[in-house]
Amino acid sequence: MPRHPRGVDQAIARFDEVVARYDGNASQAAAAARRRGYARTARSVGKRLAGMGAAITALIVATIAFGLIVGPIGINGLFVVAFLTLVILLLFSFWPAEPKRVAYSEDLPTRTVVRQLDSLLVRERAALPAPAARRVDEISATLPLLESRLGELDPLDPLAQDARRLMGKHLPDLLERYERVPAAYRSERDGEGLTVDERLVSSLDAARGSLDDIAAKLAESERQKFETQGRFIESRYKDSGGLDGQ
Repeated sequence: MPRHPRGVDQAIARFDEVVARYDGNASQAAAAARRRGYARTARSVGKRLAGMGAAITALIVATIAFGLIVGPIGINGLFVVAFLTLVILLLFSFWPAEPKRVAYSEDLPTRTVVRQLDSLLVRERAALPAPAARRVDEISATLPLLESRLGELDPLDPLAQDARRLMGKHLPDLLERYERVPAAYRSERDGEGLTVDERLVSSLDAARGSLDDIAAKLAESERQKFETQGRFIESRYKDSGGLDGQ
């Protein structure tokens, strides 16, 4: 069998290594996003069970109080209690696992904006082409930092407004419009020669780049604050021979 030149073998091996690393990072980001989704679901189920338990406990207490104050509830009373218990179980069973998505507005809390986008990306990922799914994973990886840092900014800060608008309106609208294009028409090219899938990937790249820039600016701000604090401590206490009581 003909042998590839050593340089070609090395290039192929390097390419495979890069692809494996890239896919591995994407898979880790996707797994992290799924874990956040599972955690939100677990919290929702916990609240549902707690509400169900509180409602049934209140019903039992009311039944006992009625029996002590008014008198025995009798067969009809038992029927009513059983019926109300069934109503409580059905009500909490069919209660939505996640709150209904709230339409974006400038007044919407940053935490809600980020978590709604995170849930949307987890749900939509499987329906996207592989290149777009990888971009979605990369966007998901930046959301925890953005959620924690943007919440500390003034809502009127231009950086916060841009990030919130991108996460709360533009990205969800992009995915919704993509879904509305029939699969048979997604291979057709637009005026710039891009298919629908390619346009989606390009748009997600732009969104990811913007969010990365915002995250970098937020991280740099924190780094500068840390540097300032560190310089203060060094200037105040370094070579001072210990605390001077001031």
